[in-house]
Amino acid sequence: MEGKSGKGVGASLLRKEDERHLRGRGEFVGDIQRPGMLEAAFVRSPVAHARIKGIEKPAGFEDRVFTMDDLADVKAIRAVTAIKGFKPSDMWPLARGKVRHVGEPIAVCVAATRAEAEDIAAQVYVDFEELPAVVDMVEARTSPPSLVHEEWGDNVFLETLVDDDFTAVRARAPIKLRRHVRTARQSMAPMEGRGVLCEWNTRLGQLEMYSSAQMPHINRSGLSECLGLDQGAIRVIAPDVGGGFGYKGILLSEEICLAWLSRRLGRPVRWLEDRREQLVASTNCREHDYDITIYAERDGRLIGIDCDATVDSGAYSLYPFSACLEGAQVASILPGPYKMEHFRCHTWSACTNKPPILPYRGVARTGVCFALELMMDAVAREAGMEPYEVRLANLVLPSEMPYDNITKKHFDSGDYPEAVRKAVAAIDLPKWRARQKAGEADGRRIGVGLSVYCEQGAHGTSVYSGWGIPMVPGHEQCFARLSPDGVLELRIGAQSHGQSMETTFAQVANEILGVDPDKVRLIHGDTALTPYSTGTWGSRCAVMSGGAVATAAREIAQRVKKIAGKLMEVAVEDLVLEDGKVKVAGTDKQMTLAEVAHVWYRAPQRLPADVDPGGLEATVGYKPQRDTGTFSYACHAVVVAVDPEIGHTEILDYVIVEDGGTLINPMVVDGQIYGGTAQGIGTALYEEMNYDGEGQPLASTLADYMPPDRPKCPNRASST
Repeated sequence: MEGKSGKGVGASLLRKEDERHLRGRGEFVGDIQRPGMLEAAFVRSPVAHARIKGIEKPAGFEDRVFTMDDLADVKAIRAVTAIKGFKPSDMWPLARGKVRHVGEPIAVCVAATRAEAEDIAAQVYVDFEELPAVVDMVEARTSPPSLVHEEWGDNVFLETLVDDDFTAVRARAPIKLRRHVRTARQSMAPMEGRGVLCEWNTRLGQLEMYSSAQMPHINRSGLSECLGLDQGAIRVIAPDVGGGFGYKGILLSEEICLAWLSRRLGRPVRWLEDRREQLVASTNCREHDYDITIYAERDGRLIGIDCDATVDSGAYSLYPFSACLEGAQVASILPGPYKMEHFRCHTWSACTNKPPILPYRGVARTGVCFALELMMDAVAREAGMEPYEVRLANLVLPSEMPYDNITKKHFDSGDYPEAVRKAVAAIDLPKWRARQKAGEADGRRIGVGLSVYCEQGAHGTSVYSGWGIPMVPGHEQCFARLSPDGVLELRIGAQSHGQSMETTFAQVANEILGVDPDKVRLIHGDTALTPYSTGTWGSRCAVMSGGAVATAAREIAQRVKKIAGKLMEVAVEDLVLEDGKVKVAGTDKQMTLAEVAHVWYRAPQRLPADVDPGGLEATVGYKPQRDTGTFSYACHAVVVAVDPEIGHTEILDYVIVEDGGTLINPMVVDGQIYGGTAQGIGTALYEEMNYDGEGQPLASTLADYMPPDRPKCPNRASST
């Protein structure tokens, strides 16, 4: 590779994005103003399950309040799949006939200010006939008090089965352990909630939507289907996005409503989600139930896992697809990085009177790891072994790589056992075992925890094609242009919501083309300006969009060399690109990228006759040779002190050993790891979206729902 400037791949370059964000110059949906703009507020259901008998608009405000009857030409959001047995659900942008969770939008009100719109919304009267709420996911499928969607006949979106015969295993396994494990429902709680601003461009006959979105092109497709507009009549722009975590990876009811309103009223309309709406009315994540049995030899080696798992998918499947992602993934990834002879997993994606569920930082991975690693610890206790020894006895070895596990996950490379050994050494396990034996003067108990996982990213066409959903990934594209002054413009269809793409993709371009990262401009998240993309999800952007950037940079590099070679009368193979220059190897002869670009754009008479007519602009696509995804892996080790009477937990030490392959920017990777760890601590110790028996959320403010403060413990991370 070229461009060895100390600013390319592997450099801990300061983030380009921070210049505007730290100075308050970012542009989020809440920062965008339009002349004559109206603000929207939604009337939302105060009950979890009810028929709507009638809706009364307040007198004098009939032209400010809109219900689904007004949006009669708008279609329901319908997430479909080709998976056999899946039951689709019609999710109307505004409730039609029935509400199925607290917070479901029933009407939208507009006014000059949000406060005025909320005052109007408070005067809308809705007559409800309440129905029994379906709250518990297991009860929902076994003995439900009612049906969320009567036409289904049950409360199950999808049932899946990975089958195996455990008859002989049950008879011979020396160790057989069964546990019932549940994970709490959570909210993603990004710093910035959802936000939408819609304006109808009468000159172009085009809807222009600003949305805090992870998948602008997918949103455009969904809007087209629901509004009956061709996709060319819709432009979706994602400006700066203040965190996503899967929460902003769907088509919103609010987007459809505001798109319709802006065209109907002939004025821009904006809606900004407040924190109560974010917690109560939108989507949740991570509510799983596991009835899991593990079989092992006396030496700790696994024989097999048998599991019945239920996922609480909430009331609807969201567009493009949400209800069954977690359940189907449980059956696929439960074996984790371990070897075993037998595996059975029966899953149910249950429908309940709660907001729909979305994937959050690893589809189903958190619940799966929690269940699996608890069982590995249980095997260690039963076998009289250290927990890390049991893991070492079962992990795929580096000599076995590449390795297809029991569910056909293709582990491409790595040394999983070494990650465990490094973590155990770094945490100094013997020291803590001695302290456990000695006991604590204050009566607290010391615990040492260990967890190993592997994480699939960059899912390709073959992974999703069988699902038959409207977001099957294919080639990821990049448009690249070297401008007349030597600035490299990159356009990609994915959208950043904190991944530092503007920095890391500039480093990729620098590595190949030699252009200074400060002279790279990334344009992304705008359907009118960028190539099509399924968006930002599934840890795919560094591989897919980064691969497209690298391919585009190589194409531009070859064209630059061909022009420069002719101008300097040297062979192309004698040229190297570095420090923003085209250099003749072994000599002082050189041209800047800007000089080459100037000739192409401003002095074409100097160009060689056989120059590529595409010039210094190119759109290229990238798709990995094997599109089953990549697998990174890690081992976490933690020491905690727990008060056995009140449960107060103090983190005494935390070690992370993660193999991320080639790191584009180690500083960015460390930030991702620390951020994910903080969120994991929140999952384990703080965050829980509880619902009472009537489906009422019990955490509607940040006084009740508690994301973690910064961890007050020594943190050490090792990225290799």
